[in-house]
Formats: sequence, structure tokens, C-alpha cells
Amino acid sequence: MFEKPQKSYTDLLGKTNRIVEGTSIKGDIISQADFRLDGELVGNFSSRGKIVIGPAGSVTGDIKCKNADIEGRFNGKIEVDEQLNVKSKAHIKGEVITGKLSVEPGAEFSASCIMKTAIKPLLKNNEQQQAG
Repeated sequence: MFEKPQKSYTDLLGKTNRIVEGTSIKGDIISQADFRLDGELVGNFSSRGKIVIGPAGSVTGDIKCKNADIEGRFNGKIEVDEQLNVKSKAHIKGEVITGKLSVEPGAEFSASCIMKTAIKPLLKNNEQQQAG
């Protein structure tokens, strides 16, 4: 009765949510728009847009998004549909699944990484083996 219709990602272009330094959130965040995190998130994050984890930001949990720039700390599983940019001061631990990956020199990248282009042939091979 009181629910507003959800806006599409294109309606939200140019709009960014922001969590500032000194803010700590425990729980899951679901956003249709882009998101900048300079605080701390302990929980999962999901967006059809882009997440930016600033130099003071940290996430412990899982992330699913379209694009991501990480300057701060991340520990968990991140799935990025298009491009993940890991900045020079970033600390990444866990599991990464992405379309494209850019890691600047100086970044700490201690994660397993699967490129989305590699997943499709693996899935196809598994389907063929199960059928055969």
C-alpha cells in the first residue's frame, strides 16, 4: 500500500549514495544507484551500479555489482559484472569474479580470481560432460 515503485538504474544515473568515515554498518545494503563507502560495512552489498570503497573504507562480506573501484580494505567474495579497479593502497582478500581486472602497483591482492570470460567455457564443458 505504501510501497513506491522502484526506479531503474538509468533513472538513478548521476546519483550516488554515500557512507562517510566514522560510520559503521552491520547488515546488508541493496542499492539501485552508485555507492561510495568511506566507512565500515560488515555485511553484504548488492547494486546494479558501481561501488567505490574509499581509502578509509572497509567491507567484510560479499559484494555483487556492475563496476567497482577499491582503495580501502575488502575481505570476502566480490562479483563484478564489468570492471574491477584495485587502487595502489587497496587490501583485497578472498575471492574475485570479474569481467575485467585492473590492479595498480602497490596493491595487496591476496585473492583467488576468476575472469567471467573463463566461466562460460567451464560451464559449457561441465554441461557437455554431464550430457555425455
